[in-house]
Amino acid sequence: MSPRKPHTINRRNVLRGLGITLALPALDSLNTGTARAAKTDSPKRLLCVGSHLGFYPGHFFPETAGEDYKISPTLKSIEKHRDDFTVFSNLDDGANGGHSAVHSFLSGVKKAEASGFGAKNMTLDQAAAEFVGSSARYPSIVAGLEGGTNLSWNRSGVRIPPVNNPAKLFQALFVEADKTARESERVRLMHRSSVLDALRESAKQLENKLNASDRDKLDQYLTSVRDVEKQLQMSKEWLDRPKPKSPIADVVDQERMHLEEMPLFYQLLTLALQTDSTRVATFEIPMGFNTSELELGSYHGLSHHGKEEGRLAQLGVVEAYFMKQFSFLLDQLKEAQLFDSTMVVMGSGMGNAHSHSNRNLPVVLAGGGVRHRGHVACPDESHRVPLSNLWLSTLQWFGMEIEQFGKSTGTFSPMELGKA
Repeated sequence: MSPRKPHTINRRNVLRGLGITLALPALDSLNTGTARAAKTDSPKRLLCVGSHLGFYPGHFFPETAGEDYKISPTLKSIEKHRDDFTVFSNLDDGANGGHSAVHSFLSGVKKAEASGFGAKNMTLDQAAAEFVGSSARYPSIVAGLEGGTNLSWNRSGVRIPPVNNPAKLFQALFVEADKTARESERVRLMHRSSVLDALRESAKQLENKLNASDRDKLDQYLTSVRDVEKQLQMSKEWLDRPKPKSPIADVVDQERMHLEEMPLFYQLLTLALQTDSTRVATFEIPMGFNTSELELGSYHGLSHHGKEEGRLAQLGVVEAYFMKQFSFLLDQLKEAQLFDSTMVVMGSGMGNAHSHSNRNLPVVLAGGGVRHRGHVACPDESHRVPLSNLWLSTLQWFGMEIEQFGKSTGTFSPMELGKA
């Protein structure tokens, strides 16, 4: 394909009152030099995959850096996509707390410290979804096995629970509601809108009677109300628009093993992007992944391997399965001709489950029409680059003109890569 031509776009801020900004495709750290050119008429898409327990570091991270790195045991399952992804090491946002800090993977901010940030602990996917707005039927789709892993959070600091039934996701994407159901939903939306109007009016009457601290709290509250209002408006706009026809057979509601659900979810999420039902999708792999289906011990138990050879071997089987399905997802995106317009994020907020460490997180970026760099070994503790810098550059690639995300100190620039 032809190389990407260098270009500049003047920055401009709009919709400041809603906390939304526009413009500037970037990700300068990865698109230097020859790049795979995405179709200019194709909208940008983002797909995030996160597992609660991460990956055993000794098998995940390559031993050498650069584009000619030797593939690691865990990444072996996606080696055929080698030219189309970048693996990063030494990235995190300084979180600690083990399982209780995993949820900060895509935000850089723990829930407990969210009040100190304007966007609270809003995650990468929800920032992108807010930017997309009503351009698609669903601003985002969050799916996962069972209860998921608390991966997705909105601007109000509220967790987005995953859809954990493939049949329900299929229905949301492709099955039309009958007239009675649509009218019932319309009445529900109107009722919720009237309640929100009353709450907003009551809050405004209080504003002049409050001190500065309480006015800040009120402002946060009104921001939450505005978020709900936007979601309601999106629902109204799409309520009567026909859904696309499904290119696959109906997915029926039935008991399935996790081994069957994961590839089915990946297929459905690809179809959601392909039909432009959404432009932002997230998939969550929980700590309770059913490893008995692989005739192995419990996933959580194996993560506390103590470097015992037999338990590491079993954990390797689980992680190889995850990566095999991730390779299937990349295959699906390529077959649907979405790969070059979709940035795929894969990783975890857990760096080492055995020691409950949230440092040195496993992170892979794939697709996006950018030039990939093999293994990027980021600076160590003395000059550590925040993971939020990578998320900031990803959001700029997505089209957002923002200068800060989470705990970012700047974009993920070639200069920072040069320090490695």
